[in-house]
Amino acid sequence: MQVGFIGLGKLGLPVALAISSKAHTVCGYDIDPSVSQYLSNKNIPYLEAQIDQFFASGCIDLKATVEEVVSAADIVFIAVQTPHEPLYEGVTRIPESREDFDYKHLQDAFKEVSSAALKLKKPIIATVISTVLPGTLREVIFPHSNNYTSICYNPFFIAMGTTIQDFLDPEFVLLGAESGAPEQIMQEFYATIHSRRVYATNIENAELIKVAYNTAISAKISFANTLMEICSKSPGLNVDVVIDGLLLSAKRLFSPAYLRGGMGDGGGCHPRDNIAMSWLAQRLDLSFDLFDALMMQRQAQTEWMASIIEKLSTQHQDQGSAYVCLLGLAFKPNTNIITGSPARLLSGMLDERGVTHAVHDPHVGVKAEEFKVGVYFVATKHDEFMEFDFPRGSVVVDPFRYIPEKPGITLIRLGEFSDLLLDH
Repeated sequence: MQVGFIGLGKLGLPVALAISSKAHTVCGYDIDPSVSQYLSNKNIPYLEAQIDQFFASGCIDLKATVEEVVSAADIVFIAVQTPHEPLYEGVTRIPESREDFDYKHLQDAFKEVSSAALKLKKPIIATVISTVLPGTLREVIFPHSNNYTSICYNPFFIAMGTTIQDFLDPEFVLLGAESGAPEQIMQEFYATIHSRRVYATNIENAELIKVAYNTAISAKISFANTLMEICSKSPGLNVDVVIDGLLLSAKRLFSPAYLRGGMGDGGGCHPRDNIAMSWLAQRLDLSFDLFDALMMQRQAQTEWMASIIEKLSTQHQDQGSAYVCLLGLAFKPNTNIITGSPARLLSGMLDERGVTHAVHDPHVGVKAEEFKVGVYFVATKHDEFMEFDFPRGSVVVDPFRYIPEKPGITLIRLGEFSDLLLDH
């Protein structure tokens, strides 16, 4: 098929390459001039598994205008941001106000696609993949449609860093569309990509399924992290043993994904999606705002971790060393993306408390000037930190419980009881 992309960012570019690998003709447009360099150099500034392999085998024809994409493609994926204000990213304390996503970029992109289809008198399927709240497409996109544009909503369930493999081997495909030819064409398209189920429903249902999926992940993380804090404060408990027991109930309760104690959720979706859903809860006057509670748990847990670091730092200061270092700034292991990172939130909370600290993350390119005896907190579960050479006499706090015991250091694994965490 002839497939086009409006937006070749961290989501659009890897997916476009993945589609190209399935023998489809793919073209695209992006307002960022750097995309041309990425394609010509076959290199991107963010980490994405298997990207070199797909650059080698795939091909994206970069167009100069949206109209050129519409002219060349039958299915046009609109992969532009629906951003939030930085206040809602999840790297600072959450303000009392709540807001919906900003749909201006999405609306502007669709207007261009729709206008081009009308000008060319060419029928296309305009497929939106951006995260939106239920009712959004009907309100802000449909009024700008015409007889040449059929609208589908087809958000992907991917994680940054594994976008390609998640797209090619998904749990399922979510497709919001009016029944008829567009839905059938999209079904036929996905049959060329994989054999996974395409779950077709109306657009409003699909909008809610996507954002509910993301916030359900936040709920799992919040639940596991609450268990971690209980186990940290109660003798005889171990959070991993507790969760392993719960995972035996795979029929009624859980899959293992996102169910381990650690840092709060992060990235470009989960913190902000809960904020948008909290805004919707207020707009609909829900009896209880679960989404606000999830974000408050994330924030309170990070505050608890900051208090642990401050306490341990004060103890070390009494012993002659007040050095504190956060290991990790990325929002998840083995990536250089810091959007929505709970490590950044933790760093800001330490600043509020007046706790001077270094930050070290080899993936992000942030390096501490020196490593001294003091308090080390593992804020991102990078593989490299397992072999980190902690100065003897240091205290190491590990919320992931993966750092091995090492001579000369005191290791505190959050999720396991430790006298050092008690207030005496």
